[in-house]
Amino acid sequence: MASTTAPSSLESFLNTLPPDLFDQTTLISLASTVAILVAAYSLSRLALDPKTTTSRYRFLFIWHAFDALIHFCLEGSFLYHCFFSSAPRGHLDPKEVFIDPYNYLGRIDRVHGTQAVAGKFVEGVVGGPAKAGDVGGGFLEKIVRGTAELWMVYAKADKRWAGVDLSVVSLELLTVLVVGPMACWVCYDIAKKNSRVNIVMIMIATAEIYGGWMTFCPEWLVGSVNLDTSNWMYLWLYLAFFNGLWVVIPAYVIYVASGEILSAFKVRDAAVKAKKSL
Repeated sequence: MASTTAPSSLESFLNTLPPDLFDQTTLISLASTVAILVAAYSLSRLALDPKTTTSRYRFLFIWHAFDALIHFCLEGSFLYHCFFSSAPRGHLDPKEVFIDPYNYLGRIDRVHGTQAVAGKFVEGVVGGPAKAGDVGGGFLEKIVRGTAELWMVYAKADKRWAGVDLSVVSLELLTVLVVGPMACWVCYDIAKKNSRVNIVMIMIATAEIYGGWMTFCPEWLVGSVNLDTSNWMYLWLYLAFFNGLWVVIPAYVIYVASGEILSAFKVRDAAVKAKKSL
């Protein structure tokens, strides 16, 4: 009985896997995240003194370096496509396209975002992604197309990242232009042993948690119409794990930084009491 059930269970599990699980673009997109983590770790080895830096603050340095690189490299590329990559609205498959908000950037005849470069186009349409050809070809074109394809992988789990969602774009502008530089500031302060770092870390962590809520709450309120949770990879890896990192670790950051600040207040209070007792 077990011998007939096992293959059936295996077949059932395999059927839940996305058909693109092991395609080149998906593997490159996951490898790019690992590469950014390795770069953050390597930076910590260069910037921190192992004799005077605790393992806790080394971890926080790596996290904020990783955070900054993700914001600049990946989310920055997403914003680039939202503002500079576009295609005529009729060129994309109407079943796949994520329509722009009305009058986005003053246009009603185009669609923007990564879909304009790497989306599914209607067969036989002449012209293709008009703005994708404006980058001059060669190496730069490969980067533009490559980043679009990476985001289209994630867009299979959350369709909003294929095009332009005003809530997402607004949050990403703050993330890339404000939180990214602040994360670099944190790394600098950890390396320089500046106690100011605890205040800045709390500011970033609060923004990250709030940003996560504002990314998904609007979608939940409309029934998660743009989310695909049909298989474990989309649900648990793309949506739960990758987004959960920016909730769990910021919560830990707040715990560590607030503990340091409270300890400083205790020392000050003890000094005040000792002064009053004289």
